Amino acid sequence: MEQMNAAVVTSFDEPPHYRSFEVPPAHDGEITVDVVAVGLHPRTRSGAAGRHYTSTGRLPMIPGIDGVGRRADGKLVYFVADDDVIGTMAEKAVVDPRRTVELPDGAGPARIAAAMNPAMSSWVALRRRVPIQPGQTVLILGAAGNAGAMAVQVAKLLGAGRVIGAARDVTRARGDEVVSLDEVGKAADADIVLDYLWGRPAQEAIVAMLTNRSDRGRLLDWVQIGSVAGPTIELPSVALRSANFRLQGNGQGAVSPRGYLAELPALIDEIEAGRIRVMPRPVPLRDVEQAWARPDQPGERTVLIP
Repeated sequence: MEQMNAAVVTSFDEPPHYRSFEVPPAHDGEITVDVVAVGLHPRTRSGAAGRHYTSTGRLPMIPGIDGVGRRADGKLVYFVADDDVIGTMAEKAVVDPRRTVELPDGAGPARIAAAMNPAMSSWVALRRRVPIQPGQTVLILGAAGNAGAMAVQVAKLLGAGRVIGAARDVTRARGDEVVSLDEVGKAADADIVLDYLWGRPAQEAIVAMLTNRSDRGRLLDWVQIGSVAGPTIELPSVALRSANFRLQGNGQGAVSPRGYLAELPALIDEIEAGRIRVMPRPVPLRDVEQAWARPDQPGERTVLIP
């Protein structure tokens, strides 16, 4: 069997190790691409730790959910992997061509690999889950993280009149206005919340916003995206009865693969045009263990280069 170098998870309690792995066979119209760049996303970390809700628990595994690859004809494509296939942090990946988007000439592979996943969450949320209306106010809960910071950019790009960033560390948050998590009640009249935190911060913010809302009959759309502050909340039933409050999620399963893929070309165009920005930090794939141990700085995303 043909071999390739890859980041290989042999234990959910350890970072991936750089070692040889069999190149997976292509089936049913799939193609094999040479991987050019792969973003090290929080979603990738949770999958490699066996904590993501799509995890099968099978080992060994290669982490990675997307990337930029080169087809046999030389064209660069952005691709998204299926949940049940070998991951993308390797020299080669097997992909369904229907889950690829050809990149324009001159596109930066590291930039696309860094930006697509964190930008996709807010882009799809505001285009597919709660289509934003021009001039609406959007609150980003967790605006200090990379995905939250990019959500501020995406919301403005898609027509938000005002974007409020909420974070524990307000010095790292972005937005037209910034509030601490203890002050989220000041943003009670927002129209849409993109929640990257969940856990206690979301629990307290929901109650504070609904309590302080000037018009409880005006719809508040809450879109749950990430759960870095905890996987669960306690939600009083009165929160759902006393205000026009709609809670939904955005992620794999909440939006169909076809829905996600339909949004990718436009998102790539915005990233390439510089209207959605992130700073890639390229790291050789062979240094994956060291890269795993180093957290990204604000505005930065580690990108592994095979």
